[in-house]
Amino acid sequence: MQPADILNVIRARAREEGFDAIGFARAERPDGAAEGLTQFLDAGHEGEMAWMRTTAERRADPSALWPDAKSIIALGVNYGPDGDPLEALKQRERGVVSVYAQNKDYHDVVKGKLKRLAGWIVARYGGDVKVFVDTAPVMEKPLAAAAGLGWQGKHTNLVSREYGSWLFLGSIFTTLDIQPDAPAQDSCGTCSRCLDICPTQAFPAPYQIDARRCISYLTIEHKGHIPREFREAIGNRIYGCDDCLSVCPWNKFAQTSREAAFHPRAELTAPLLKELVELDDAAFREFFRGSPVKRIGRDRFIRNVLIAIGNSREPSLAHAVESRLTDASPLVRGMAVWALSRLMPTNEFTTRVKIHALNETEPDVLSEWNAGV
Repeated sequence: MQPADILNVIRARAREEGFDAIGFARAERPDGAAEGLTQFLDAGHEGEMAWMRTTAERRADPSALWPDAKSIIALGVNYGPDGDPLEALKQRERGVVSVYAQNKDYHDVVKGKLKRLAGWIVARYGGDVKVFVDTAPVMEKPLAAAAGLGWQGKHTNLVSREYGSWLFLGSIFTTLDIQPDAPAQDSCGTCSRCLDICPTQAFPAPYQIDARRCISYLTIEHKGHIPREFREAIGNRIYGCDDCLSVCPWNKFAQTSREAAFHPRAELTAPLLKELVELDDAAFREFFRGSPVKRIGRDRFIRNVLIAIGNSREPSLAHAVESRLTDASPLVRGMAVWALSRLMPTNEFTTRVKIHALNETEPDVLSEWNAGV
């Protein structure tokens, strides 16, 4: 077969497996990717994500990860929502879960598709393959841009002309020598909507992100108490944030996902905060079975829910928060104190917290108490 025929056959098969975007690139360092990663790490913008620093060499260069690879097949699955995710931010008594986490864990779904496609390629064309989806030191976004799937926008995420900001990415490394596609061209122009909307000003400059200020990082990756300076800006976001993705003008071409596993579960589209805050560990695991939310654990999740309740300024939620003052987790107890300080008058807050936490000794919880009074 001619090279163009091989590309077309693989593209057709990839679409049969459920991939919406397919492109080909050399297994080489994408232009500017290593320099961007170095700048990110030198500034300490990775926060607690130490794995980004320890895997930097392999992450920056595909040949360092797998020297035998000659080509990379970059693939994307559309997870576009049916509606504007920003609308849910208005329902302060309910929590907002990022669009990508409202159903099945995309790692599992996309990896299954990658394995089936990779197996078919080996059976038909030979060679060796390896598949990656976000859990290995691979720079998926620069590689996807090199393969023509889109470009990295000013919010640092991939933007597609066909699917806007809503693509899950994966890749197949292969020893086959496949003709590459032309890289995508940056089409952000003078637009700065994604930078302007960020509630915590996480973008120090276009095409740069300080993860330590990002709500997605704070609610998912950050393990301890979220700094007070960011809590009010978090609003009712209890897992991740879609603001910079949602406002991208290229979303006018976006389509609702055709993958059933990414259609939102009804109970995760706008869950009531008063019900979520009552979850114990077993109930949390059952509620989020198969969801990426499960990986942050119950305590961090309830921390996020309590911040959202505090931001609701709804006194009727105080009773639900009060039960968390005696929670086994100091992380949860501390956020319960903070939430109550925003739901009750000072005198009532002082009385109620003293009843439950008079002998509290954890420094972080005492700090929340002192700030509240």
